[in-house]
Amino acid sequence: MQAACNGICNHSLLFRLLKLVICPSDDMGSTNGLVSPPGKKPLFSFGVISDVQYADIPDGQSFLGVPRYYRHSICVLQRAVQKWNNHRNLNFVINFGDIVDGKCPSDQSLDAVKKVDNEFQKFNGPVYHLIGNHCLYNLPRDKLLPLLKIPGLNGHAYYDFSPSLEYRIVVLDGYDISAIGWPQGHSKTLQALEFLETKNPNSDKNSPAGLLGLERRFVMFNGAVGREQLEWLDGILKDATKLKQKVIVCCHLPLDLGASSQEALLWNYDEVMNVIHRYNCVKACLAGHDHKGGHSIDSHGIHHRSFEAALECPPDTDAFGHVDVYDNRLLLFGTDRMQSTEMSKTAQEA
Repeated sequence: MQAACNGICNHSLLFRLLKLVICPSDDMGSTNGLVSPPGKKPLFSFGVISDVQYADIPDGQSFLGVPRYYRHSICVLQRAVQKWNNHRNLNFVINFGDIVDGKCPSDQSLDAVKKVDNEFQKFNGPVYHLIGNHCLYNLPRDKLLPLLKIPGLNGHAYYDFSPSLEYRIVVLDGYDISAIGWPQGHSKTLQALEFLETKNPNSDKNSPAGLLGLERRFVMFNGAVGREQLEWLDGILKDATKLKQKVIVCCHLPLDLGASSQEALLWNYDEVMNVIHRYNCVKACLAGHDHKGGHSIDSHGIHHRSFEAALECPPDTDAFGHVDVYDNRLLLFGTDRMQSTEMSKTAQEA
């Protein structure tokens, strides 16, 4: 398997070198047209990637028929780490979840997670992980969180950190209330199952069949932020406001319909956004899960960006990037299939 993956990655590298010779302007450093402000350095910068969903299995497709490249996705990650290291000015990396695919054979799950995590560890700096549904299909929380060094108490995976005096990064646990990841009889598992029974009449709770509009998010591969975490979030945003810090919120599950399909939204995205909208400190909400990616600006001027999935990159293509953070804007420099995005102050804020 290792030899097969190396073969794919080496083939991809050869293809890119040929492209560089034939078309020098289209190199591996392509950032899809976005340009940094002249003469101004960012406060900090960080790498982003989402939905690697590696598995040592043949290529397949999603339930919508979108091709998935399970073995190639780790090659995308390898190229991402190489590019992040070559950048030399990235302070950290955030992985937005789903490190290994749910179709990974269960007897390979632990080794597969370790294999992908080992690639992340080759980055010359801290790596912060979010958990996604596919992570939890493979390993329970009590094994997954220590392995990925996710800080959190009592099995929770929400935390925050400040990469500069001016900013705070808030990481939400979108599977706090979930039918996956917690022990079978855990109160959070039972709460999630009871919730799904009231919201989704299908025998297959992963199916949105017959559900209309925003109700299509009530499927088992999504989850919710619990009451305790909502109170924690409120306290963090209150503290950030007091310290005059701007905030970037990260969650595997998207928090705005404009940046996501209905099926991919957090169950209680509206409750989370009600907390966020009480304050003026949050400037962007970043997410994975919805593989096609998306960008929107909500009614309060907050940017929402869900990232394109590494899993859905055909050989010789990529989806990762880095974000430069300034006092008044975030610039996402995307590579290949990840679209570059400027997230700056809206007209109302300016």
